[in-house]
Amino acid sequence: MDTPRESGAPRDLGLDRPHSARIWNYWLGGKDHHPADREAGEMVKQLIPGIVEAARADRAFLGRAVRHLAGEAGIRQFLDIGTGLPTADNTHEVAQRIAPESRVVYVDNDPIVLAHARALLAGTPEGRTQYIEADLRDPQHILRVAAQTLDFTEPVALMLLGILHHIVDDAEAGKIVRELVDALPSGSYLAIAHATAEVHGEAMHEAMRRFMERGGTPIVARDRRHLATFFDGLELLEPGVVSCSRWRAEAEPWGEPDEVSQFCGVARKP
Repeated sequence: MDTPRESGAPRDLGLDRPHSARIWNYWLGGKDHHPADREAGEMVKQLIPGIVEAARADRAFLGRAVRHLAGEAGIRQFLDIGTGLPTADNTHEVAQRIAPESRVVYVDNDPIVLAHARALLAGTPEGRTQYIEADLRDPQHILRVAAQTLDFTEPVALMLLGILHHIVDDAEAGKIVRELVDALPSGSYLAIAHATAEVHGEAMHEAMRRFMERGGTPIVARDRRHLATFFDGLELLEPGVVSCSRWRAEAEPWGEPDEVSQFCGVARKP
């Protein structure tokens, strides 16, 4: 894996500032976080007591979505942008359990994530797993490098989980999604998970403001109606744009799961 970078001053890893991927790792019980991440994570938990459940629901949605895509939908290629830190059941693990020949390309721009990339690269002998250090704001670069592993004449599942809410400008976010989807052939899929304030209201906005005041990456909450616009021109799968906890959730004896502050959707390109 080649990840060239310019020589010179040591790279700023931002360990003194909270980072969403490391906070997510903290909420999920991982070990790859630092004091700034734990402090920010606890601050958010005080404002939004259900945030840990939201993180778990997001990961569970990833698993259910990839199982559907690799299983019923027959997808064998995945482009996962904003993958975050490795945890249990990453995209390639779920996909390659169902179809060992699956190809998965992970994309992230965080050097801490890059440091853990080698662990992600241990896929099946039949398939292929690759990692690209790149920024979502440069979709054409991502597509060019991903084409070294993925065949863009065959369907691809584009995974944008917990990443679009860091593109705070609505027009820019929409343009990025369109550029990526336009490059995919018919029969491809788009999966999105995104922070919302529909569940916790002003508490979510306040948590985001405090996160950014601490030096965290800018972040914005979007509502269900806005999230649906990212799927314009695509065939949105049932049950549409919903809480991550409610996207094709397995039946529970105690009833329907609660809504969490991450909404999601999956759609097919006709």
